[in-house]
Parts: sequence; C-alpha cells; structure tokens
Amino acid sequence: MDSASGQEPRRESPPPAFREVQHFRRSWLWLVVLLPTILAWWPFVRQVLGGQPVGQHPLPDWGVWLVWLLIGVGLPLFFGLLRMEVELTDRELTIVYRPLARRRVLLAEILQVEVRHYNALKEYGGWGVKGWSRDKMAYNVSGDQGVELRLKDGRSLLVGSRRPDELAETIRQQCRRLSGE
Repeated sequence: MDSASGQEPRRESPPPAFREVQHFRRSWLWLVVLLPTILAWWPFVRQVLGGQPVGQHPLPDWGVWLVWLLIGVGLPLFFGLLRMEVELTDRELTIVYRPLARRRVLLAEILQVEVRHYNALKEYGGWGVKGWSRDKMAYNVSGDQGVELRLKDGRSLLVGSRRPDELAETIRQQCRRLSGE
C-alpha cells in the first residue's frame, strides 16, 4: 500500500503477447462507399451552398443537410475508422471490431487451435462480424487465412489474420503456459 495515498499501487499490465490491427483497405469497398458519398455531396453543394434547388420536388435544406451528414460525411468516416484489433494476453484473446463489437475468449476455454484457409463468402457470408449463430462465428476484415478456435462448449470461432501462423503459435504457447505444461 502506498503510505501517501493509502491506496494499492497500480500494477502495470504486461505487454500483449500478440497484437494485430487490420483496416478495411479493399479498393472495391471504397468504390462502393464513394458512390453514395458523391451522390450525397452533389445536392449539398448545389442546393445548400449554391442556392439552386435539386429536382422537381427538392428536399428542404435541412433534409439535404441530414443526408449529407449521414451519407456524405458519416459513411466514409465510419468505413475509415472501421478496424479489427486482435490482442492476446496471458489470460485471454480479445477481438475488437471497432466500433461495432468486442469479444473476449478466455484461454482456459480453448480446446484446439488451427491455422486454416477459408472462403469468407461461402462459409460466413462475407467479411466482418459474421455467423451470428451460437455455434460458429467469424471476425475478419479481408483475405482467406485465419485461426479457428474450438472452444470447450462446442462453439468455433474464426479470427482472420494476416499473420495466422504467428497468432496460432502464440495462442498455443500461452495456453500451455496457463495450464502449466
């Protein structure tokens, strides 16, 4: 206990054994995002900034502002900030899909670790946080490689990774260390 403050000293947590951050950088995705973004900017520039109503039944200026903020600014900002962070500590694997989801898996719950190739579209319906069923989920950003974890309760969890071999081996090492092997 710290005699000056009367509180327990704060313990520094050790650095993670593994950390990976992945961003959505696929060019086709940005093309899909940019089309509605441009379509939201055009009426904003013409009607709000230029004073010329757009179309035969134009939206009021507040409506154009709203569409511009949500789609013209919000959509590209959302996809620009979207990322997946995978962090492995001495006790758990944490997957954060910012700003949408967070998942923690205790290492003690992992039965099997397997590096594998997968087809995101066929197996999970695409990239992202997929497979909202109880038995099978995937967290991925791009690519076709990942680490599949089989858990003690029968569920499986796939974590997409650009460094799947390193992630799998580090999970195995941490699980062995935790179990005292």
